[in-house]
Amino acid sequence: MSNFYLKTQKPAQSHQVAIYSILGFWLFYAILTTLRSIVLGSFEEEYPAQDALAIRRAIVTALGILVTIGLYFLLRMFERKPLSTRIFIAFLGAIPCAFIISGFNFYIFNIYDPASLFDDPDMLEQLKAGNAFFQIWEVAISRYFFIACWASLYLAMSFASEVRMAERRASRFAQAAQQAELRSLRYQVNPHFLFNTLNSLSTLVLRERPDEAEAMIMNLSNFYRNSLSGDPLEDVTLEEEVELQRLYLKIEEVRFPKRLRTDIDIPDEVADACVPGLILQPLVENAIKYGVSRATRPVTISITAHEKQGYLFITVADDGDVIPDDSDKGSGIGLANVRDRLDTRFGLDAHLRTEQPADGGYRVTVSMPLIHQCT
Repeated sequence: MSNFYLKTQKPAQSHQVAIYSILGFWLFYAILTTLRSIVLGSFEEEYPAQDALAIRRAIVTALGILVTIGLYFLLRMFERKPLSTRIFIAFLGAIPCAFIISGFNFYIFNIYDPASLFDDPDMLEQLKAGNAFFQIWEVAISRYFFIACWASLYLAMSFASEVRMAERRASRFAQAAQQAELRSLRYQVNPHFLFNTLNSLSTLVLRERPDEAEAMIMNLSNFYRNSLSGDPLEDVTLEEEVELQRLYLKIEEVRFPKRLRTDIDIPDEVADACVPGLILQPLVENAIKYGVSRATRPVTISITAHEKQGYLFITVADDGDVIPDDSDKGSGIGLANVRDRLDTRFGLDAHLRTEQPADGGYRVTVSMPLIHQCT
């Protein structure tokens, strides 16, 4: 938690970006005023020499950079405040900055050694006779809008950076929530399966069938060793998932030695396809519960898969008896769990379809994007 807190306290905009934006703005100012000075100098003979103006302009620009940096640090003090507050502080703080720069500009060009700029005595008299307050005020207005433009740019960059940070945090939260949901849905499978298996094991013990009970316990141990060894968030290959279902079906064969038949057909081209771990478990359980356990004859449970147009299709079916319309057809926890896991993992790219043929049995087909490299 402390690491996350520190991350959220980072400034929305780095010092480097802010300083570069300030330097860029004032470089633009220096270039623009220099060009203006060159144009005016070409039309007015009494215009001061460009080298003298350039030195003083550089000094004013340096002060402008320092003053703007000061405004930047002022804005940083209000970085965690609402945007409206920061806008108010920016436009308010730009006022004294503009007057500081304007006053210094007036001193550098009008008071400090004006004789070195103008050789014409009449021009010097005009400088002395000029209204200092009016000149400072006039320049301050233009500098105010200049600094306000920089402040607006900085606030816009800061706000955009905050939005990106918020989006990244939201993405992390969404990913964490998705992972938690996947774990929850995955862990729902094992207790449900264990409950059914222990019930079957209890029946074998009560009927004094120790050999079959021992075989079930060994298969159960192998099943959990394999199913719990992987990360719930990681996919497994279809071959590994089907192997787990083979172990499960061996457990159920102990319960239904004369009724349960299996038919598994997984082509080599999709054997390495990636699927969520234990995604077939609820489907196979439903086939046992609603197909095999209700029948009095042999019932075949089939697991097949094929690829079509970049999607993997897996079908779990049984050829059990016709299920009455008013009975439970397995649309509860098992299928809901599979739907939720597919939706959480693949979104709209995954589907689950159920069919009940007229001559009996039940068929469930899941489809998902075909991925050959599991992560």
